[in-house]
Amino acid sequence: MITVVIPLYEGVTHLDFTGPHQFLSILPDADIIVASLDGAPITSHGLTFSALADLETIERCDLLCIPGGTGCVAAIENTRFLTAIRRLADGAQHLSSVCTGSLILAAAGLLAGRRAACHWAWRDLLSGFGAIPDDARVVRDGNVITGGGVTAGIDFALALIAQLRGADAAQFIQLLLEYAPEPPFDAGLPETAPPLVREAVLARMAPTLADARQRIGHVARQLRA
Repeated sequence: MITVVIPLYEGVTHLDFTGPHQFLSILPDADIIVASLDGAPITSHGLTFSALADLETIERCDLLCIPGGTGCVAAIENTRFLTAIRRLADGAQHLSSVCTGSLILAAAGLLAGRRAACHWAWRDLLSGFGAIPDDARVVRDGNVITGGGVTAGIDFALALIAQLRGADAAQFIQLLLEYAPEPPFDAGLPETAPPLVREAVLARMAPTLADARQRIGHVARQLRA
């Protein structure tokens, strides 16, 4: 039996955890616990996730999987949340994240000197915590496995399943869920997206990123001190 804990917070991107959750939940002998502080319901993009476990009362886990989202900044600033992450990470065999979830791991002091993936627009913020930004879609470094932005969570989950249960198990689940992506456009990375599209996305994210850089930079400086 492997116990997986997925901590949620306000502002989480739901595909960051529902994608991996769908794949991991098919694993035999796996207990998937989705939790939040006080077990409070979490709303993400108009969907509300309730009946969650209380993050601070979970004793331990084998795998800690942290999703991302713009709410990661407030989560990083939340002492209770980070304390719970550090406590669970201390006894976990595997640490993992999707998208900006790696910034939460980093802010908890768990990625110093480790290579890690993140959403492309936020990736450079990892270095403030002593982590090594990596542009790969899935990155392994010791017992840490991280996925890039949002949709990378499914690739990440398959890589994780292969590590835990072997390639055959991962391919079984991939076929069962018919994961055979054929995107209609090659615009999923800033390097391949048309310049006008890239600039429009950057413009939309600019206010959020500016705020995040200031606040995450402050947390990183405090951690270093």
